[in-house]
Amino acid sequence: MAVSIDTVYQKVLGILNKEQRGYVTAQEFNLFANQAQLDLFEQYFYDINQFSRMPGNSTEYSDMLNILNEKINVFETTAEPTRTGSFFNEPTDLYRLGTVVYKNTTTNAFGATSTESIEAERINANEFLYINSSPLTKPKNVRPVFVSNTSGIRVYGNNEITDVAEVEFQYIKKPAKVEWKYQMVLGEALYDSTHSVNFELHPSEEVELVTKILELSGLLVKDYNLYNVANQEEIETIQQEKS
Repeated sequence: MAVSIDTVYQKVLGILNKEQRGYVTAQEFNLFANQAQLDLFEQYFYDINQFSRMPGNSTEYSDMLNILNEKINVFETTAEPTRTGSFFNEPTDLYRLGTVVYKNTTTNAFGATSTESIEAERINANEFLYINSSPLTKPKNVRPVFVSNTSGIRVYGNNEITDVAEVEFQYIKKPAKVEWKYQMVLGEALYDSTHSVNFELHPSEEVELVTKILELSGLLVKDYNLYNVANQEEIETIQQEKS
C-alpha cells in the first residue's frame, strides 16, 4: 500500500493552475512532499497518545487506535546492527527503537544447540553500574540488558555482547524520502515512474498530503489565501477524525 507521488503531484499542480495561484517546481514539490509526509507520520504518535486516553469504538473498522496502528505497522521492521568500536550502531533509518533482542544460543548435554530470542531490558548508564555490581541483579544471558546513548548501544548478558549476529533491533523506521522524477522530452518534463519514489503512507492519506503540500506552496508563492484555505481544510479533517 502506498500513495502515488505522481497522483499527488498532478493534483497539487491542477489546483494551483486552476486557481492561478502560481507555479511550484518539481524540486520545490519534492521538498514540500517530504515535509508533508514527515508531519503526517509524526502526527500518528501524538494521535495514539490522545486516543489511547479515550473510550474505544466497538466497531473494529472505525476504532481510531486500530486505524493508527495499522498505519504505523507499515514502518515496523527488524535489522541486524552494525558495529563501530564498543557500540552497536542504531539503524540509519531509525525513528523509534522498539526492542533489542539477544539471540541466546545454548548447548544441551547431548551437544545439540538451540537459540532463544530474548528481549533485553533497557536501563540507564548509571543504573548499569549499580545492577552490575550485585550478583543478584547482574545481567545474564537469560536476562540481558542494554544501554543506549549518543554513541550507540551496548548489550550485556553474562558478558558484554559484541557479535552482531547475536543482536537484532526491532524498530519503527522513518518513511523513505519521496521524489517525483522526470525526463525532459521535447522540452516537456514527463513523469519517470522508474526512478520516482512513492509515499509510504496509507492510501487514506492522499487528500491530507495534497492539502499539506498546498499549504506549504501557498507560503512559497506568498498566497496566504491559499495557505488559509488549505490550513482550514486540514483543521476540519482533524476535527472530523476526533469527533
